[in-house]
Amino acid sequence: MKIHNPPTIAAPASTYSHAIEIGAGARWLTVSGQIGKTIEGNVAENAEAQAEIIWDNITHILKSADMSIADIVKMTAYLVDPADLAAYGTVRTRYLGDHRPASTLVYVSALVIPGLKLEVEVQAAKV
Repeated sequence: MKIHNPPTIAAPASTYSHAIEIGAGARWLTVSGQIGKTIEGNVAENAEAQAEIIWDNITHILKSADMSIADIVKMTAYLVDPADLAAYGTVRTRYLGDHRPASTLVYVSALVIPGLKLEVEVQAAKV
């Protein structure tokens, strides 16, 4: 995996990389959008609690594929309320540590289940 943040363009605005290059022969894993819903089926009350569930789910899915957070190459986050960005960012940063995948964040008017505040999908690759 090679990170591309060329000095000829503006630096990433946050904790991500502009591009990630994956070598030939890598295994790919595409993770559907994860939401802040508990195993019992309850939607967590706030964005921080939803983000914890989301990133915990992503970690478990990666582990089931013999991968880890370090194998994430691209992520997309969907937030309903811009006021939840700080809470989401705090949890995301804790889970990612120093890892900086390519990333997109989009504000949307709603998600499929009432009460959801965010959704995150990732792609991972491992040689």
